[in-house]
Amino acid sequence: MYEPNVVGDWQEYEDEHAGLRVRVHGLEKAEPPRGRDDAAEGLIYFRFRVTIENRAAEHFGIHLEDGQIDIRVGSDGESAFLDWRNSQFIEGFDVYPLRRATAVLFAAAAEDGLSQVDIQTQLKVDDEWTDRYLWSGGIGLHEPVVGVCARADSAMESIAAQVTSFLESEAGPGAS
Repeated sequence: MYEPNVVGDWQEYEDEHAGLRVRVHGLEKAEPPRGRDDAAEGLIYFRFRVTIENRAAEHFGIHLEDGQIDIRVGSDGESAFLDWRNSQFIEGFDVYPLRRATAVLFAAAAEDGLSQVDIQTQLKVDDEWTDRYLWSGGIGLHEPVVGVCARADSAMESIAAQVTSFLESEAGPGAS
């Protein structure tokens, strides 16, 4: 069964894009830097980031534009307005080993739908489309709103948890 990522989780790519990983994070209410778009009248603006990290030995050419991101809000999954004029996309950027590239995106939606936000991305890497991945979260809640299928390891995002996971994987099965 496919399970969405929680906002803040890293999603690892496999096969020809092994070593590349992506995450949606920093979901919060925020006004856009260049002013509000007239199409967003009566809506609440929010901001989020999409970060791509390269842990492979070679570089990847990354492309992430407005047509590669879909934002749905509320329990009915209504489309949010993506403000492409205020957003900073990643267009044809080479991400070298041990480097990151981050897109900062602004969107707007009705305030009552912000407690449940789903963000789906599909990167274009070296002129090839990658798999689509979904992140779920919310704004204005003490705990993120996530569906029943939420990943159980989402709380394990601290540096200590990452180090522990790395050491366990390096030790191999059966090591104590």
